[in-house]
Amino acid sequence: MNLLQEIQQKIDQKTKPIGALGELENLAKQICMVQETTSPSLKNPTIIVFAGDHGLAKEGVSAYPQEVTFQMVYNFLNGGAAINVFSRQHDLNLKVVDAGVNFDFEPHPDLIDMKIGKGTESSLRGNALNADQISDCFDKAKALLERDDLKDVDIVGFGEMGIGNTSSATLIMSALYQLRLDECIGKGTGVDPEGFKRKYDVLEKVLEKHQGATSPEQILSAFGGFEIAMIATTMLEAASKGKMILVDGFIVTAAYAIAKAMNPEIQKNAIFSHVSDEKGHRLLLQKLEAHPLLQLGMRLGEGTGAAMAFPIIQSAVNFMNEMASFESANVSDKE
Repeated sequence: MNLLQEIQQKIDQKTKPIGALGELENLAKQICMVQETTSPSLKNPTIIVFAGDHGLAKEGVSAYPQEVTFQMVYNFLNGGAAINVFSRQHDLNLKVVDAGVNFDFEPHPDLIDMKIGKGTESSLRGNALNADQISDCFDKAKALLERDDLKDVDIVGFGEMGIGNTSSATLIMSALYQLRLDECIGKGTGVDPEGFKRKYDVLEKVLEKHQGATSPEQILSAFGGFEIAMIATTMLEAASKGKMILVDGFIVTAAYAIAKAMNPEIQKNAIFSHVSDEKGHRLLLQKLEAHPLLQLGMRLGEGTGAAMAFPIIQSAVNFMNEMASFESANVSDKE
């Protein structure tokens, strides 16, 4: 009997009809296969929020000024953001990574300095990131997951903060799957009709400028953000270490799409938390053949969807480890 058969047998022998726990059974099976065990665990569950600024934000694609990025980082550090609330509620560790915010932070015990640069270049003018910066993201992702407070984590949830990063995610999605801009673009964070038209016009010009970008590395270089690049590289590193990857909304899913294009094997480690209300996310999930756990009309980012989905994933592990079998409970199975 191989491992998959052992896992399925253990699930089927629980005191329930076959398949009665639905998606929880699929989650349990997925986690068991990644961890190569019939007794899975979710030690030290952690959400990592990656923050970075975008040169493209200066082209008028967002309703908010760029300084909101560093202001929200302080909100995370002060415990006042939605992700703080949900992380506390579900007993999740929360880490904030400065991947490339255009601001000099004072040292803070809850802030991890992995700054690649002070914001990317504008993709309307040239490549957002250069090859050396992408290489630096890989090195920093490895160092991040080797930290004492992260190396024993079984599941990592990914969140982001960066004014202008819905534009970056839209461009990545469009280029990676050769989709029309109107299939991918949404309003982002609070853009009014006039602002949306300006955003559309700018992104159209950016796509035209970089139409030669076709590989995941070229697409990341042309359109990415430091936080998006570090999410993608940290996902790849986490998967290589046998960790589960909990994917948040539109921007994090775009980063995952880059990571999967670099290494399709990452899919076995990935759990998708929710369908964002950002327009392109549903189509992006379809392209990735991903099946998210929740649909709550959320479009906040920060890893909030990942935090909300975590209790469901914990339930999958708990039933696998704690639920009685027909034999142990002296319950008659069907003939």
